[in-house]
Amino acid sequence: MISDNTPWVALVISLPTRNATARMRVWRGLKALGCGVLRDGVYLLPDSAGATQALQAQALEVQRAGGSAHLIKVLARDAQQHATFSALFDRTAAYASIVAKLRHWLTPRKDLRNAGRARELSRLRRQFANVAAQDFFPGRARAQAEAALADAERALARALSPDEPQPATGDIKPARRGDYRGHVWATRKRPWVDRLASAWLIKRFIDPKAKFAWLERPRDCPSRAVGFDFDGAQFTHIGGRVTFEVLVASFALEADPALARIGAIVHYLDTGGIPVAEADGLKSILQGARNRIADDDKLLAEAHKIFDNLYAAFREEPSP
Repeated sequence: MISDNTPWVALVISLPTRNATARMRVWRGLKALGCGVLRDGVYLLPDSAGATQALQAQALEVQRAGGSAHLIKVLARDAQQHATFSALFDRTAAYASIVAKLRHWLTPRKDLRNAGRARELSRLRRQFANVAAQDFFPGRARAQAEAALADAERALARALSPDEPQPATGDIKPARRGDYRGHVWATRKRPWVDRLASAWLIKRFIDPKAKFAWLERPRDCPSRAVGFDFDGAQFTHIGGRVTFEVLVASFALEADPALARIGAIVHYLDTGGIPVAEADGLKSILQGARNRIADDDKLLAEAHKIFDNLYAAFREEPSP
């Protein structure tokens, strides 16, 4: 918590007027850091090791361009001055703009399944992340924008994947791969991220001869089929885990770090939570395939290639 006597760090700079390129480069760097501007040439951040390091880097840029730069630790004289400094970092207007755009995005009668709508929401998510990264005094405006973003993402998930299962309670039961060979695996039609990833996992690691049935309604599941990712299915959400993660745990595949990384992406795209760097890219690729391919078997064949490539990439990379 930042209090009235919390120190600030100020960067005081002077650049030659003739070097417009350097001035623009430094200005962009300071803007990206979210600096408050006390006056022309005086930039402020709440004091921290990261802020000092970042401003030192900008000071070096200034000096390389032939200017002067000084880092100064500053204490507010009193509560009023502290409030004046803090007001330089008020992100309310930026959050209000995001909330307004999200409300427009959620306007009724708009088709959320359109690929352009998903891209628009991704842009708003990145915009929120950029503002939040510069929000040194988070408050109600940030919480409101975060809640609006969560509402929008839930609406998109419902549009792309109606009848998403509710998490079941209880423990994940171990399963033997030998008991699940040559089966028909059934799930809801028009599969999205969790179902596509789960079907890939089943075919790749559990039942190489698996066939898949796409259900209009979960109650249409054949009695001899193995159901997954719908309420009452043999394999579905349990607790905080999505179906892909439940399958990984059930069939003792958790030691594979590449599957764990894919699981983190699937979890985030299916239910939200901790963002994953590769999530937006995978979402866009799968959305493009889903928009292009109407047949679910052909869509799954395309998804197999995508997840095979992702798995191969993660197998070659060290875990982050």
